[in-house]
Order: sequence, then structure tokens, then C-alpha cells
Amino acid sequence: MALTVRERRTGARTRLLPPLGGDAPGLLLAAAGVAAALAVHAAVPAVPKLTAAVVLGMAAAHLPGLRPVVRGVARPGLSLAGKRLMRLGIVLLGLKLSLDDVLGLGWATVAMVLAVVAATFVGTLWLGRRLGLPGDQPLLVATGYSICGASAIGAVSQAAGSEEEDVAASVALVTLCGTLAIAVLPLLQHPLGLGGAEFGRWVGASVHDVGQVVATAQTGGAGALREAVLVKLMRVVLLAPLVAGVAVAVRRNQQWVKKNIGERTSKSSVKSDSRPPILPLFVAGFLAMIVLRTTGVLPERALTLAGDAQELLLAAALFGLGSAVHLPTMVRTGGRIALLGLGSWVMVAGVSYAGVLLTT
Repeated sequence: MALTVRERRTGARTRLLPPLGGDAPGLLLAAAGVAAALAVHAAVPAVPKLTAAVVLGMAAAHLPGLRPVVRGVARPGLSLAGKRLMRLGIVLLGLKLSLDDVLGLGWATVAMVLAVVAATFVGTLWLGRRLGLPGDQPLLVATGYSICGASAIGAVSQAAGSEEEDVAASVALVTLCGTLAIAVLPLLQHPLGLGGAEFGRWVGASVHDVGQVVATAQTGGAGALREAVLVKLMRVVLLAPLVAGVAVAVRRNQQWVKKNIGERTSKSSVKSDSRPPILPLFVAGFLAMIVLRTTGVLPERALTLAGDAQELLLAAALFGLGSAVHLPTMVRTGGRIALLGLGSWVMVAGVSYAGVLLTT
């Protein structure tokens, strides 16, 4: 029986794929995406590896040649990368933190960071709800802006059981705004009257991803970079209590639904019948790594290797999340989600600037 043109094309495309099943094709594609992100960063050092990874993931999802692969045989592995590898990367992120470094910031700076995170999270969540954004997008965007960008979105989405589409859209927005900050904030340093240290604190308190913080703050010199990283890592410490709080809220919501609606609830009304742990295992691992780093038992070489592994894992995870972005879907809420991003960006930058002035 003669094959149709469509069947011949499909068969030819299938033969080009490796004879692998399950998660392997998606994981191989994620690995290729990480390699490409490293190449982009090497060619243009101003572009952080993680930013390149999520952008390349989005591109792969929309290129005519790769789109069927991303949505088909590679989807399970890419989803696995976006979830499991994200968790492993967050655990290793704890090795970048030391309790001594955080306490060395001083209580005034710690209070400033707490105020910035609280104001940004609550304000962004409120604005997102008012704009009518679907699903968990307001929660995830609020988390990304207030804590540490895509890493925080990944952590909270695990605790909340968020839909992959909501996670991908939130990561795309936060990555875009964080990338713009690399170009915009250095232009504002002198007009705002900020010295090197003050500029570093402002960047650390207002820019989302760690890589974006480094890329932005290094324009102000070594002192600015040190202050920015310390303040940023203080924000990262708050990831654990935030995830725990989200897990508690999800538990209470499930209990309320079961109590007040009971058997009438359809499966689509509740994301999961399982109760999420108050402290997810990967967050416990994150805290354990902070303690381990604080003890000083790990040699510098081990910390360097762990840092490299953490970046690779997060890059693979972000490539997977970027590949889940569906631009036509984003366009339908594009105006609202862009307005949320702009509003939250102004909020975190303004509150951070005021905090730096008050604590200097």
C-alpha cells in the first residue's frame, strides 16, 4: 500500500531521531541545549548561561524542524529536566550560602532584604490577581521577582503542583525582565547618586537571578559585585520558608475543599489528592547544604565543582521549561502578564532603592 506524503515525511523524521524511548530523547535534547547555552555565554559573556538556556528552549519549541520533536518524543525527558533536575540544582544552590556571610551583612541590611521580599511578593501577587492572570501565574511571578528568579519559580511550583504552562510563562517573563535589568540598572547608578557599594546592594536586592545579579553588578566594580552577591544570597535563604509557606497553604486549601465541597469536587478542581509535605525534600537538602557550607569542611575545589554542576543542572532545567512555552497562548494574556512584569519590576526596584538609602 502506497504511503502518503505526510506519512513518508513523518517516517523520515522519525528515522533521524535516536532509537531511544522514555526520557532519553528529551534529556539528550536538554544536554544539547545546555551546550548551546555555554557556547552563547562564551561568545557573549554579558549573556548569563541560564538566560541563554531558557531562550534557547523557547526557540526550540517554535522552530519548524524541532517543534514536532519537542512536543512529541522529547516531551517526557524535557519535563523531567524541568522538574527533577531543577530540584537537584536548588539543593546544590545551598552550597553558595554561608550563615556567616549572611549574618555579616548586619541586621539593618537583613531587615531591608526582608522588607523588599515581603513587599514585592505581596504586591505582585495582589496585582496579578487583580489583572486576572490564570492559574498559578501570579504566585509564580511574585516568587520569581521577590526571591531568585527561575530557581524560586521552580521550587514553589513543585510545592504548589503548578501546571507546566504556568511555570513556563512565569519563567519567560522573569527571565526577560532580569535580562533587561543587566542593561538598564547600570545606566541608573550615577543619576540615582549610588556609590559602588550602594549600587551593589540595590542590584542584589532587586535583580532576580543570581547570574543576572553578577552580570549587572560587575559594572560597578569589585566592591559592588561583593555587596550584590551577599544581598542576593540573603534573598535566596528566604526560599526555604517561602516554599514551606506555600506547601502549608496548599494543604489547607485541599482540606477546605474536601470539607466544604466533598465528593462533588471534580478531579479538575483539585490539582492533587496527595498532601504536599510542609518542607519538601529538596528544600531540606537546600538547607542541609547551607549548614554543610557553614562548617567549612568542604575544600574550595569541591565547592567549585558543585557550583559548576549546579549551573549545568539549572541550565538543563530551564531549557526544559523554556521548551514548554507556547507563544500563541502567552499572546492571549500578553498584555496582562507584561503589565504585571512591569509593575513588579518598578515595585522591587523602588522598594530596594528606598531600603538602600535608609540603611546606608
